[in-house]
Amino acid sequence: MIFVLLCQYCLTHEHFNTKMQTSKPMDYLSNLQGRVSADLAGKINKLEMMYSKKLWHQLTLELLEIVKEPFFQQGCQALELYNSFISDFENRINPLSLVEICGIVMEQIVDVNDQISFIKKIETKVPSSTEAKSLCRIFAGHRILHVLKDEAGAKKNIEEVEELLDSVDGVTPVHGRFYLLQSDLFRIQGKHAEYYRSALRFLGCTDISTLSTEEAHTHAFLLGMAALLGEGVYNLGELLAHPVLETLRTTEKGWLIDVLFAFNSGNIAGFDKLRPFWSTQADLVANERLLRQKLVLLALMEMTFQRSATQRLLTFTEIANTTALPENEVELLVMRALSQELLKGTIDQVAKTAHFTWVQPRTLDKQQLGTMIERLHVWTQDISSMESLLETKAHDILTF
Repeated sequence: MIFVLLCQYCLTHEHFNTKMQTSKPMDYLSNLQGRVSADLAGKINKLEMMYSKKLWHQLTLELLEIVKEPFFQQGCQALELYNSFISDFENRINPLSLVEICGIVMEQIVDVNDQISFIKKIETKVPSSTEAKSLCRIFAGHRILHVLKDEAGAKKNIEEVEELLDSVDGVTPVHGRFYLLQSDLFRIQGKHAEYYRSALRFLGCTDISTLSTEEAHTHAFLLGMAALLGEGVYNLGELLAHPVLETLRTTEKGWLIDVLFAFNSGNIAGFDKLRPFWSTQADLVANERLLRQKLVLLALMEMTFQRSATQRLLTFTEIANTTALPENEVELLVMRALSQELLKGTIDQVAKTAHFTWVQPRTLDKQQLGTMIERLHVWTQDISSMESLLETKAHDILTF
Protein backbone atom coordinates (compact mmCIF):
# COMPACT_ATOMS: atom_id res chain seq x y z
CA MET A 1 0.00 0.00 0.00
CA ILE A 2 2.83 2.42 0.90
CA PHE A 3 4.59 1.57 -2.37
CA VAL A 4 1.47 2.40 -4.38
CA LEU A 5 1.05 5.74 -2.61
CA LEU A 6 4.70 6.66 -3.26
CA CYS A 7 4.35 5.84 -6.95
CA GLN A 8 1.19 7.94 -7.18
CA TYR A 9 2.96 10.91 -5.54
CA CYS A 10 5.87 10.68 -7.96
CA LEU A 11 3.54 10.60 -10.94
CA THR A 12 1.60 13.69 -9.82
CA HIS A 13 4.37 15.81 -8.24
CA GLU A 14 7.83 14.75 -9.39
CA HIS A 15 7.31 13.50 -12.94
CA PHE A 16 8.78 16.70 -14.36
CA ASN A 17 12.09 16.11 -12.53
CA THR A 18 12.81 12.65 -13.92
CA LYS A 19 13.44 11.18 -17.34
CA MET A 20 11.59 8.08 -18.46
CA GLN A 21 14.23 5.51 -17.70
CA THR A 22 12.45 2.77 -19.63
CA SER A 23 12.83 4.47 -23.01
CA LYS A 24 15.80 5.92 -24.90
CA PRO A 25 15.23 9.04 -27.05
CA MET A 26 15.24 7.15 -30.36
CA ASP A 27 12.88 4.49 -29.00
CA TYR A 28 10.53 7.22 -27.80
CA LEU A 29 10.46 8.90 -31.24
CA SER A 30 9.89 5.58 -33.01
CA ASN A 31 7.01 4.76 -30.70
CA LEU A 32 5.58 8.27 -31.10
CA GLN A 33 5.37 8.01 -34.88
CA GLY A 34 2.83 5.23 -34.55
CA ARG A 35 0.51 7.42 -32.43
CA VAL A 36 0.28 10.57 -34.53
CA SER A 37 -1.01 11.71 -37.92
CA ALA A 38 1.01 11.06 -41.06
CA ASP A 39 1.96 14.75 -41.33
CA LEU A 40 3.23 14.93 -37.75
CA ALA A 41 4.94 11.54 -38.13
CA GLY A 42 6.99 13.05 -40.97
CA LYS A 43 8.09 15.92 -38.71
CA ILE A 44 9.03 13.49 -35.95
CA ASN A 45 11.05 11.52 -38.48
CA LYS A 46 12.96 14.76 -39.19
CA LEU A 47 13.64 15.08 -35.47
CA GLU A 48 15.04 11.55 -35.44
CA MET A 49 17.33 12.31 -38.38
CA MET A 50 18.57 15.60 -36.89
CA TYR A 51 19.16 13.99 -33.51
CA SER A 52 21.19 11.14 -35.03
CA LYS A 53 23.29 13.64 -37.02
CA LYS A 54 23.63 15.97 -34.01
CA LEU A 55 22.23 18.93 -35.90
CA TRP A 56 21.39 20.75 -32.70
CA HIS A 57 20.51 24.14 -34.19
CA GLN A 58 18.14 22.72 -36.80
CA LEU A 59 16.70 20.37 -34.17
CA THR A 60 16.00 23.31 -31.86
CA LEU A 61 14.16 25.24 -34.57
CA GLU A 62 12.06 22.21 -35.39
CA LEU A 63 11.22 21.61 -31.73
CA LEU A 64 10.07 25.23 -31.29
CA GLU A 65 7.44 24.56 -33.96
CA ILE A 66 6.51 21.00 -33.02
CA VAL A 67 5.65 21.80 -29.40
CA LYS A 68 2.93 24.12 -30.76
CA GLU A 69 1.25 21.26 -32.65
CA PRO A 70 -2.25 20.38 -31.35
CA PHE A 71 -1.08 16.86 -30.46
CA PHE A 72 1.53 18.21 -28.03
CA GLN A 73 -0.90 20.75 -26.59
CA GLN A 74 -3.13 18.03 -25.14
CA GLY A 75 -2.64 15.91 -22.04
CA CYS A 76 0.99 15.54 -21.03
CA GLN A 77 2.43 15.07 -24.51
CA ALA A 78 4.76 18.10 -24.39
CA LEU A 79 5.89 17.07 -20.91
CA GLU A 80 6.59 13.55 -22.15
CA LEU A 81 8.51 14.99 -25.12
CA TYR A 82 10.70 16.94 -22.72
CA ASN A 83 11.29 14.06 -20.28
CA SER A 84 11.87 11.41 -22.93
CA PHE A 85 13.71 13.37 -25.61
CA ILE A 86 14.64 17.02 -25.05
CA SER A 87 16.20 16.53 -21.61
CA ASP A 88 18.78 14.19 -23.20
CA PHE A 89 20.47 17.06 -25.07
CA GLU A 90 19.07 20.23 -23.43
CA ASN A 91 22.58 21.50 -22.67
CA ARG A 92 23.17 21.72 -26.44
CA ILE A 93 20.08 23.81 -27.15
CA ASN A 94 20.17 27.59 -27.39
CA PRO A 95 19.35 28.69 -23.80
CA LEU A 96 16.57 31.11 -24.75
CA SER A 97 14.99 28.53 -27.08
CA LEU A 98 15.13 25.92 -24.32
CA VAL A 99 13.23 28.23 -21.97
CA GLU A 100 10.67 29.02 -24.70
CA ILE A 101 10.02 25.31 -25.13
CA CYS A 102 9.86 24.72 -21.38
CA GLY A 103 7.37 27.57 -21.06
CA ILE A 104 4.97 25.41 -23.08
CA VAL A 105 5.96 22.22 -21.26
CA MET A 106 5.25 23.68 -17.81
CA GLU A 107 1.63 24.36 -18.79
CA GLN A 108 1.03 20.61 -18.61
CA ILE A 109 2.18 20.32 -15.00
CA VAL A 110 -0.95 20.33 -12.86
CA ASP A 111 0.22 21.94 -9.62
CA VAL A 112 1.29 25.59 -9.88
CA ASN A 113 4.03 25.17 -7.27
CA ASP A 114 5.42 22.29 -9.32
CA GLN A 115 5.32 24.53 -12.40
CA ILE A 116 7.38 27.16 -10.58
CA SER A 117 9.83 24.53 -9.30
CA PHE A 118 10.21 23.14 -12.82
CA ILE A 119 11.03 26.51 -14.41
CA LYS A 120 13.41 27.37 -11.56
CA LYS A 121 15.25 24.12 -12.25
CA ILE A 122 15.48 25.09 -15.93
CA GLU A 123 16.95 28.45 -14.87
CA THR A 124 19.89 26.64 -13.26
CA LYS A 125 20.63 25.05 -16.64
CA VAL A 126 21.00 28.39 -18.48
CA PRO A 127 23.42 30.32 -16.22
CA SER A 128 25.26 31.96 -19.12
CA SER A 129 22.23 33.65 -20.69
CA THR A 130 20.73 36.69 -18.95
CA GLU A 131 17.78 36.71 -21.33
CA ALA A 132 17.00 33.04 -20.69
CA LYS A 133 17.23 33.50 -16.91
CA SER A 134 14.98 36.54 -17.15
CA LEU A 135 12.38 34.62 -19.16
CA CYS A 136 12.39 31.80 -16.59
CA ARG A 137 11.60 34.31 -13.86
CA ILE A 138 8.93 35.95 -16.00
CA PHE A 139 7.20 32.59 -16.44
CA ALA A 140 7.42 32.02 -12.69
CA GLY A 141 6.22 35.57 -11.99
CA HIS A 142 3.16 35.05 -14.17
CA ARG A 143 2.10 32.07 -12.02
CA ILE A 144 2.88 33.91 -8.80
CA LEU A 145 0.73 36.88 -9.84
CA HIS A 146 -2.16 35.31 -11.74
CA VAL A 147 -2.51 31.90 -10.09
CA LEU A 148 -1.17 32.31 -6.57
CA LYS A 149 -2.45 35.93 -6.42
CA ASP A 150 0.71 36.90 -4.52
CA GLU A 151 1.25 40.57 -5.42
CA ALA A 152 4.20 41.01 -3.04
CA GLY A 153 5.92 37.93 -4.45
CA ALA A 154 5.25 39.07 -8.00
CA LYS A 155 6.62 42.54 -7.24
CA LYS A 156 9.85 41.03 -5.91
CA ASN A 157 10.09 38.78 -8.96
CA ILE A 158 9.58 41.74 -11.32
CA GLU A 159 12.25 43.80 -9.57
CA GLU A 160 14.73 40.92 -9.95
CA VAL A 161 13.97 40.60 -13.66
CA GLU A 162 14.27 44.37 -14.16
CA GLU A 163 17.72 44.29 -12.59
CA LEU A 164 18.76 41.45 -14.91
CA LEU A 165 17.44 43.17 -18.06
CA ASP A 166 19.17 46.44 -17.17
CA SER A 167 22.44 44.68 -17.97
CA VAL A 168 21.24 43.66 -21.46
CA ASP A 169 22.06 45.94 -24.38
CA GLY A 170 19.16 47.03 -26.54
CA VAL A 171 15.60 45.76 -26.50
CA THR A 172 14.96 42.02 -26.81
CA PRO A 173 11.77 39.93 -27.16
CA VAL A 174 12.11 39.18 -23.44
CA HIS A 175 11.60 42.88 -22.65
CA GLY A 176 8.10 42.70 -24.13
CA ARG A 177 7.21 39.75 -21.87
CA PHE A 178 8.61 41.65 -18.89
CA TYR A 179 6.64 44.84 -19.57
CA LEU A 180 3.46 42.81 -20.02
CA LEU A 181 3.93 41.14 -16.62
CA GLN A 182 4.82 44.46 -15.00
CA SER A 183 1.75 46.16 -16.50
CA ASP A 184 -0.45 43.30 -15.26
CA LEU A 185 0.76 43.93 -11.71
CA PHE A 186 0.11 47.68 -11.96
CA ARG A 187 -3.35 47.04 -13.43
CA ILE A 188 -4.27 44.71 -10.56
CA GLN A 189 -2.97 47.26 -8.06
CA GLY A 190 -4.98 50.05 -9.71
CA LYS A 191 -1.87 52.13 -10.49
CA HIS A 192 -3.10 53.76 -13.69
CA ALA A 193 -0.08 55.94 -14.51
CA GLU A 194 2.42 53.12 -13.96
CA TYR A 195 0.26 50.73 -15.98
CA TYR A 196 0.04 53.24 -18.82
CA ARG A 197 3.82 53.58 -19.10
CA SER A 198 4.53 49.83 -18.83
CA ALA A 199 1.79 48.85 -21.27
CA LEU A 200 3.06 51.38 -23.82
CA ARG A 201 6.54 49.87 -23.48
CA PHE A 202 5.06 46.43 -24.03
CA LEU A 203 3.42 47.60 -27.25
CA GLY A 204 6.70 49.24 -28.27
CA CYS A 205 8.38 45.82 -28.09
CA THR A 206 5.52 43.91 -29.73
CA ASP A 207 4.38 43.43 -33.31
CA ILE A 208 0.67 44.25 -33.17
CA SER A 209 -0.03 41.62 -35.85
CA THR A 210 0.92 38.92 -33.32
CA LEU A 211 -1.94 39.97 -31.04
CA SER A 212 -5.39 38.47 -31.44
CA THR A 213 -8.27 40.85 -32.14
CA GLU A 214 -9.54 40.43 -28.59
CA GLU A 215 -6.08 41.10 -27.12
CA ALA A 216 -5.65 44.24 -29.24
CA HIS A 217 -9.07 45.54 -28.14
CA THR A 218 -8.27 44.84 -24.49
CA HIS A 219 -4.89 46.58 -24.60
CA ALA A 220 -6.35 49.59 -26.42
CA PHE A 221 -9.25 50.02 -24.01
CA LEU A 222 -7.20 49.56 -20.83
CA LEU A 223 -4.53 51.94 -22.10
CA GLY A 224 -7.11 54.56 -22.99
CA MET A 225 -8.71 54.35 -19.56
CA ALA A 226 -5.30 54.51 -17.86
CA ALA A 227 -4.35 57.58 -19.93
CA LEU A 228 -7.46 59.37 -18.69
CA LEU A 229 -7.25 58.25 -15.06
CA GLY A 230 -3.48 58.17 -14.59
CA GLU A 231 -2.21 60.89 -12.30
CA GLY A 232 0.47 62.95 -14.02
CA VAL A 233 -0.26 61.47 -17.47
CA TYR A 234 -0.47 64.45 -19.84
CA ASN A 235 1.33 63.01 -22.86
CA LEU A 236 -1.31 61.08 -24.79
CA GLY A 237 0.23 61.53 -28.21
CA GLU A 238 2.15 58.26 -28.26
CA LEU A 239 -1.02 56.28 -27.60
CA LEU A 240 -3.02 58.30 -30.13
CA ALA A 241 -0.40 57.54 -32.79
CA HIS A 242 -0.28 53.80 -32.04
CA PRO A 243 -2.23 51.55 -34.45
CA VAL A 244 -3.58 49.44 -31.57
CA LEU A 245 -5.94 52.27 -30.62
CA GLU A 246 -7.58 52.24 -34.05
CA THR A 247 -8.66 48.63 -33.47
CA LEU A 248 -11.36 50.07 -31.17
CA ARG A 249 -12.81 52.29 -33.91
CA THR A 250 -15.39 49.76 -35.15
CA THR A 251 -16.34 48.47 -31.69
CA GLU A 252 -18.82 49.74 -29.12
CA LYS A 253 -15.85 51.30 -27.31
CA GLY A 254 -14.91 53.47 -30.29
CA TRP A 255 -16.03 56.60 -28.42
CA LEU A 256 -12.90 56.27 -26.24
CA ILE A 257 -10.74 57.36 -29.19
CA ASP A 258 -12.72 60.59 -29.55
CA VAL A 259 -12.51 61.24 -25.79
CA LEU A 260 -8.73 60.81 -25.89
CA PHE A 261 -8.37 63.21 -28.82
CA ALA A 262 -10.55 65.76 -27.02
CA PHE A 263 -8.40 65.37 -23.92
CA ASN A 264 -5.11 65.66 -25.80
CA SER A 265 -6.17 68.97 -27.36
CA GLY A 266 -7.76 70.30 -24.17
CA ASN A 267 -11.15 70.41 -25.91
CA ILE A 268 -13.52 70.87 -22.96
CA ALA A 269 -16.62 71.33 -25.13
CA GLY A 270 -15.78 68.18 -27.07
CA PHE A 271 -15.37 66.22 -23.84
CA ASP A 272 -18.76 67.43 -22.57
CA LYS A 273 -20.38 66.54 -25.88
CA LEU A 274 -19.17 62.94 -25.46
CA ARG A 275 -20.59 62.66 -21.95
CA PRO A 276 -23.39 60.21 -22.96
CA PHE A 277 -20.65 57.75 -23.95
CA TRP A 278 -17.98 58.09 -21.26
CA SER A 279 -20.58 58.30 -18.50
CA THR A 280 -21.31 54.61 -19.14
CA GLN A 281 -17.96 53.82 -17.50
CA ALA A 282 -18.28 53.82 -13.71
CA ASP A 283 -14.56 54.57 -13.20
CA LEU A 284 -14.75 57.71 -15.32
CA VAL A 285 -17.90 58.96 -13.62
CA ALA A 286 -16.41 58.33 -10.17
CA ASN A 287 -13.29 60.30 -11.14
CA GLU A 288 -14.97 63.09 -13.10
CA ARG A 289 -13.43 65.78 -10.88
CA LEU A 290 -9.93 64.41 -11.55
CA LEU A 291 -10.67 64.22 -15.27
CA ARG A 292 -11.74 67.86 -15.41
CA GLN A 293 -8.67 68.98 -13.46
CA LYS A 294 -6.46 67.25 -16.02
CA LEU A 295 -8.54 68.57 -18.90
CA VAL A 296 -8.25 72.25 -17.91
CA LEU A 297 -4.49 71.84 -17.46
CA LEU A 298 -4.25 70.32 -20.93
CA ALA A 299 -6.40 73.17 -22.26
CA LEU A 300 -3.96 75.69 -20.77
CA MET A 301 -0.99 73.81 -22.23
CA GLU A 302 -2.62 73.67 -25.66
CA MET A 303 -3.58 77.35 -25.49
CA THR A 304 0.05 78.24 -24.77
CA PHE A 305 1.43 75.86 -27.41
CA GLN A 306 -0.77 77.33 -30.13
CA ARG A 307 0.73 80.79 -29.57
CA SER A 308 4.09 81.94 -30.86
CA ALA A 309 6.89 82.56 -28.39
CA THR A 310 6.33 86.32 -28.60
CA GLN A 311 2.60 86.10 -27.81
CA ARG A 312 2.52 84.04 -24.63
CA LEU A 313 1.43 86.79 -22.28
CA LEU A 314 -2.07 85.57 -21.37
CA THR A 315 -4.64 87.46 -19.35
CA PHE A 316 -6.66 85.71 -16.69
CA THR A 317 -9.78 86.53 -18.70
CA GLU A 318 -8.44 84.75 -21.79
CA ILE A 319 -7.48 81.72 -19.74
CA ALA A 320 -10.89 81.67 -18.03
CA ASN A 321 -12.69 81.78 -21.39
CA THR A 322 -10.60 78.89 -22.77
CA THR A 323 -10.74 76.65 -19.68
CA ALA A 324 -14.36 77.43 -18.72
CA LEU A 325 -13.23 78.33 -15.20
CA PRO A 326 -14.29 81.34 -13.10
CA GLU A 327 -11.67 84.06 -13.37
CA ASN A 328 -10.95 83.88 -9.63
CA GLU A 329 -9.76 80.25 -10.07
CA VAL A 330 -7.34 80.97 -12.91
CA GLU A 331 -4.42 81.90 -10.67
CA LEU A 332 -4.68 78.58 -8.83
CA LEU A 333 -4.79 76.75 -12.17
CA VAL A 334 -1.63 78.49 -13.36
CA MET A 335 0.14 77.76 -10.08
CA ARG A 336 -0.79 74.09 -10.40
CA ALA A 337 0.56 73.97 -13.96
CA LEU A 338 3.83 75.61 -12.87
CA SER A 339 4.23 73.34 -9.83
CA GLN A 340 3.76 70.20 -11.98
CA GLU A 341 6.26 71.62 -14.51
CA LEU A 342 3.76 71.45 -17.33
CA LEU A 343 4.58 75.08 -18.07
CA LYS A 344 7.30 77.53 -17.08
CA GLY A 345 6.74 81.22 -16.60
CA THR A 346 5.59 83.92 -14.19
CA ILE A 347 2.36 85.32 -12.77
CA ASP A 348 1.54 88.99 -12.39
CA GLN A 349 -1.19 89.08 -9.75
CA VAL A 350 -1.71 92.83 -10.05
CA ALA A 351 -2.08 92.89 -13.84
CA LYS A 352 -3.83 89.51 -13.75
CA THR A 353 -1.62 88.03 -16.44
CA ALA A 354 0.55 84.95 -16.85
CA HIS A 355 3.64 84.90 -19.07
CA PHE A 356 4.77 81.45 -20.22
CA THR A 357 8.17 80.71 -21.70
CA TRP A 358 8.05 76.91 -22.04
CA VAL A 359 5.54 74.07 -22.53
CA GLN A 360 6.28 70.50 -21.52
CA PRO A 361 7.23 68.53 -24.68
CA ARG A 362 4.58 66.06 -25.84
CA THR A 363 4.10 63.66 -28.71
CA LEU A 364 2.06 65.69 -31.20
CA ASP A 365 -0.97 64.57 -33.18
CA LYS A 366 -1.47 65.57 -36.83
CA GLN A 367 -3.27 68.82 -36.00
CA GLN A 368 -0.57 69.86 -33.54
CA LEU A 369 2.10 68.96 -36.09
CA GLY A 370 0.32 71.25 -38.55
CA THR A 371 0.62 74.09 -36.05
CA MET A 372 4.33 73.36 -35.63
CA ILE A 373 4.86 73.34 -39.42
CA GLU A 374 3.16 76.73 -39.75
CA ARG A 375 5.33 78.12 -36.98
CA LEU A 376 8.49 76.80 -38.63
CA HIS A 377 7.36 78.42 -41.87
CA VAL A 378 6.99 81.78 -40.08
CA TRP A 379 10.42 81.37 -38.49
CA THR A 380 11.91 80.63 -41.91
CA GLN A 381 10.38 83.78 -43.33
CA ASP A 382 11.68 85.84 -40.39
CA ILE A 383 15.19 84.46 -40.90
CA SER A 384 15.03 85.20 -44.63
CA SER A 385 13.90 88.75 -43.89
CA MET A 386 16.76 89.26 -41.46
CA GLU A 387 19.21 87.83 -43.98
CA SER A 388 17.98 90.24 -46.65
CA LEU A 389 18.19 93.14 -44.21
CA LEU A 390 21.79 92.31 -43.38
CA GLU A 391 22.70 92.07 -47.06
CA THR A 392 21.21 95.46 -47.89
CA LYS A 393 22.24 97.30 -44.72
CA ALA A 394 25.58 95.59 -44.06
CA HIS A 395 27.60 98.62 -45.16
CA ASP A 396 25.67 101.04 -42.94
CA ILE A 397 25.88 98.67 -39.97
CA LEU A 398 29.64 98.07 -40.33
CA THR A 399 30.49 101.76 -40.83
CA PHE A 400 28.35 102.72 -37.84
